[in-house]
Amino acid sequence: MRPAEQRLATSVLVIGTGGSGLRAAIQLAERGTDVLLVGKRPSSDAHTTLAAGGINAALGTMDPADSWQQHAADTLKEGYFLGDPYTVRIVTENAPAGIADLERWGMPFAREEDGRISQRFFGAHTYRRTAFAGDYTGLEIQRTLVGRVRELKVPIIDTLYVTRLLTRDGVVFGAYGFDTTDGTRYLIHADAVILAAGGHTRIWRRTSSRRDENTGDSFRLARTAGARIRDPELVQFHPSGLIEPENAAGTLVSEAARGEGGVLRNGLGERFMQRYDPDRLELSTRDRVALAEYTEIKAGRGTAHGGVWLDVSHLPRQTILRRLPRVYQTLLELQMLDITTTPIEIAPTAHYSMGGVWVRPEDHGTGVPGLYAIGEAASGLHGANRLGGNSLIELLVYGRIVGDAAAAYSAGLDAQPRSAAAVAAARDEVDQLLAADGPETVRALQRAVRDTMTEHAGVVRDEAGLKAGLERLDDIEAAEAQVGVHPDLAGFQDLAHAFDLRASLIAARATVEAAIERRETRGCHNRSDFPELDESLRVNLVWDGPGRIVREPIAEVPGEIAAFVREVSSTGKLVE
Repeated sequence: MRPAEQRLATSVLVIGTGGSGLRAAIQLAERGTDVLLVGKRPSSDAHTTLAAGGINAALGTMDPADSWQQHAADTLKEGYFLGDPYTVRIVTENAPAGIADLERWGMPFAREEDGRISQRFFGAHTYRRTAFAGDYTGLEIQRTLVGRVRELKVPIIDTLYVTRLLTRDGVVFGAYGFDTTDGTRYLIHADAVILAAGGHTRIWRRTSSRRDENTGDSFRLARTAGARIRDPELVQFHPSGLIEPENAAGTLVSEAARGEGGVLRNGLGERFMQRYDPDRLELSTRDRVALAEYTEIKAGRGTAHGGVWLDVSHLPRQTILRRLPRVYQTLLELQMLDITTTPIEIAPTAHYSMGGVWVRPEDHGTGVPGLYAIGEAASGLHGANRLGGNSLIELLVYGRIVGDAAAAYSAGLDAQPRSAAAVAAARDEVDQLLAADGPETVRALQRAVRDTMTEHAGVVRDEAGLKAGLERLDDIEAAEAQVGVHPDLAGFQDLAHAFDLRASLIAARATVEAAIERRETRGCHNRSDFPELDESLRVNLVWDGPGRIVREPIAEVPGEIAAFVREVSSTGKLVE
């Protein structure tokens, strides 16, 4: 007997309760448009809460010479000119308004004695333009946005797993899903859907995401609705993820640890960054430090567990407690390790999806009428290496824009055709998985995907390894057809994991196929068999299903931005 099915209707459905989804919902509610927010984890604990460093805007509070043009130039240069210049302009020009929104809703920014918002250097920025709240900026932004959503009385269902977007004749009309606690089904009719369900970094063995987030849900939902994926191979690996304990592998050690004077050593005790960036050493960029670590480990100079050492123990104890309190506390809680006396074992960890669902720059429409994507689910801003601090401002700027666009789309509909067949197919998909009683376990196959991606599509890639990875994915996909799904008294998480696995397989295939096609080394994408940057590949790779990749040209950088492109010194600055 099928569980009860709730039927809901709304003008706009927002999938994902992180910062981008919340900001879009706020815009819709403030306009008076009916909106429903759904997510598979509590909004108070969405992925946005993990963002530590800060949020960018050319406010000029510390450096009056800063401008949106310079912010745009820094963004495009750091992204190796794979970012869309129009998208970059929209974000950088509207960034101050995004900060003003947060201020209006009570965000507790760090401030100077005269009341100005403090701004600091962060990564490859020409000027101080990163606003912050301690080392928990993302957490405070999430709290601020959740508070505003509650003021506006926007309904939230944060135990709802969306399994499929519903379309008729290529037009979105809602979504289908289930409650992860009791299995209740949900059929949601909506004029428009905003996809804000994150990226795909959880398809690697070590990731800064939590266990069951960023599994590629956005890729799967977008693809089944007819949307395309852009640049999935462009994934930023953070240099300092923990190796142990196993259930927390990939947990970030803030780059502030290097910014405060932390030293990287290999298993032989050598300060190896002298080999890779003798001028900047540990203050080099993320992509360079991650590559250096990977090279040392691969050459057999790693630690016993396949990492390197990050050592801050030479710093004064009070400096560590004052400037690195979260790092100190995290290592005590996870490993009973005192970083004031003992080095930390780390390795590169998958951190951020620069690629994502293909979207138009002006409104983040996906090309599927009624479907929009924002935040880490979308693509277009970051290119081949994200400028530190840009992800948080992106979600604020495009949350507002996409909220307006979805509201206008909904208001302009005369009628919305629906499809009983599409709903039936969504129901059957869930039914079939619930009835699955095969010998394969979902968790084991998830691990197989992560092992495959780590081995064959990690920090450094080559043609032979990537093709071997594709063959392994073929095997895992065949095994996925034989899974057993067993919901129990603890809830329907096993069913959710089965859908996570399907999403991860799509994301993994897209990533590997695009990585094969990008036969160059650019930013985060390192090909050992093609070590040089290839100007003919200054294109976006758009994936439209297995074996189908189109090279999409990138617009030229406008003169008003190009004039500001320059080499940026890292002297005296925090790393990304």
